[in-house]
Amino acid sequence: MSRTWAGTTLDDRKAARREKLLAAGLDLLGTEGSSAVSVRAVCRHAKLTERYFYENFADREELVLAVYEHVAGEARQALIDAVPDTRADPAARAEAAVTAFVELMVDDPRKGRVLLLAPITDPALSARGVALLPAFAALVREQLPDRLDESDRELTAVGLVGALTNLFTSYLGGGLKVSRDRLISHCVALLARAG
Repeated sequence: MSRTWAGTTLDDRKAARREKLLAAGLDLLGTEGSSAVSVRAVCRHAKLTERYFYENFADREELVLAVYEHVAGEARQALIDAVPDTRADPAARAEAAVTAFVELMVDDPRKGRVLLLAPITDPALSARGVALLPAFAALVREQLPDRLDESDRELTAVGLVGALTNLFTSYLGGGLKVSRDRLISHCVALLARAG
């Protein structure tokens, strides 16, 4: 039986500290960039000692990867939840998927920067960012019509993920000066034309 303190168990307190460290990592990585994320900075931001950092993570790279994996999981789930019916109209599916992605990645730009910009600047994430692309391409491929042969579906899905990644990266980086609605409508049109 786990001992309680102030009504919470040791496991609950450890989980709460881990969440605080992940939140601090998201804030730093998603606002100030990779160079701002150090063990000391994360602990200061989370208002925790380094002892609690090392209780949860072996090093800075493990924290950064955990933050990235968490955001990537949220993005993947948002896309899956947005398009539960693959028989729906392709334009409606595209709009639902793009809107869900924008709500997660643009409305909270920290998450967009972590998922799309951090792998470019943080060596701990470079390989993981590249490894994640096929999973997103598979989600797109599942939405493409059966009239395309398997090779065309794969080529189209990979091309669309590349195009969308570049659009969102440019938007989040400030290089693409369009409204949120314009970004959504352009991405929807791009996906709908592919289907």
